[in-house]
Amino acid sequence: MVRVKICGITNTDDAIASVKYGADALGFVFYRKSPRQITPEAARKRVREVPPFVTTVGVFVDEDPKNVERILEYVRLDCAQLHGDEPPEACLIDRKVIKAIRIKVPEDIERMKDYRVAGFLLDAYLPDLPGGTGRKFNWKHAFEAHKFGPIILAGGLTPENVEEAIKQVGPYGVDVSSGVETEKGIKDHEKLRLFIHRAKSVIAWGQEPR
Repeated sequence: MVRVKICGITNTDDAIASVKYGADALGFVFYRKSPRQITPEAARKRVREVPPFVTTVGVFVDEDPKNVERILEYVRLDCAQLHGDEPPEACLIDRKVIKAIRIKVPEDIERMKDYRVAGFLLDAYLPDLPGGTGRKFNWKHAFEAHKFGPIILAGGLTPENVEEAIKQVGPYGVDVSSGVETEKGIKDHEKLRLFIHRAKSVIAWGQEPR
């Protein structure tokens, strides 16, 4: 079954609803320029309210690795998602790391070979916007990415297209933020329910004998 991460969590109601409907992971964005940014203090409170067996992820953009580790420890997060232009050495921190790769051309996939991380998140490329764009990239570019590690598909996913995306790409997981929002930072709970239900109803080709 495909894992589902709901990103850009800013409040308790959205966190609890996401878990209620079956989310496997919640993402908290610490990038100061993001409309979904949350402070470490607020995130710490939200994480305390999350039930057990749910992975909590801190999302950072070109942050100093020492500060990443400090926030992860303070908030008590399970892993880091590095969503900027971080070099491979910035991923060598004392937590599991998901490295985001923004896809503009097929050759971007080859950058993944230089990273030793727990998994990769593939997102759309837009200048000056590291994530949460609501845009999708050409999913055909994702096929070669499987050879580098577990793939989390992001970028423009919605309840309407997540099943097709999973069927085409066969990812380890999917990540959504803007596709289940009423406004930036506020989730639509019916969209949450539909997205998670539909994502988990698909058996991806990467998770069964081909």
